[in-house]
Amino acid sequence: MNFLAHIFLSFNDEEISIGNFIADSIRGNRYGHFPERIQQGIVLHRAIDTFTDAHPTHKQSSKRLHPNQGHYSRVVVDVFYDHFLAKNWNRYSEVELEHFAAEFYSLLKSRYPILPEPTRHLMPYMIRDNWLYNYATVDGIDKVLNGLYRRTGKKSNMNKAVLDLQLHYDLFEAEFSLFFEDLIIFSREKFNSLNNP
Repeated sequence: MNFLAHIFLSFNDEEISIGNFIADSIRGNRYGHFPERIQQGIVLHRAIDTFTDAHPTHKQSSKRLHPNQGHYSRVVVDVFYDHFLAKNWNRYSEVELEHFAAEFYSLLKSRYPILPEPTRHLMPYMIRDNWLYNYATVDGIDKVLNGLYRRTGKKSNMNKAVLDLQLHYDLFEAEFSLFFEDLIIFSREKFNSLNNP
């Protein structure tokens, strides 16, 4: 999943949220210097990714994109799913998305000294353009996908992925809803197991 889902699936635990957010910037097992709860957030992130990649509904969404997106299909689906989470946010959270995003940005700033360099580089752009909140719009997702397109050295078709989103919008949204219910259950169980080893 993409940023918003990982943060949401940290279940309001600040340190777990930080670990869940920075995990993609950490290679292998090089996270022993972080506080224990942040380490647990990294472990949770990786468990979520493994569950997501193996889930038949996520695979179904990815397969639909494969003719146009190739091996970037799973990444694009993760971004699409974050869009549907943001769009349907009030179904999953009692906290308004704008407030949730602002609180997380404040948390990031407060933990700046321990953030890995890739996260420090990304953070100002994320906050300035309010990514988490703007995931709720198709235009916001289009900007994210264009940013990813540039990060691949323009060697992907992610700059055109929003066309696939619009073409199959209802189908992707239905698949997200099915998948996310399973992911919440899995993530809650994993989160609980980290709290009670």
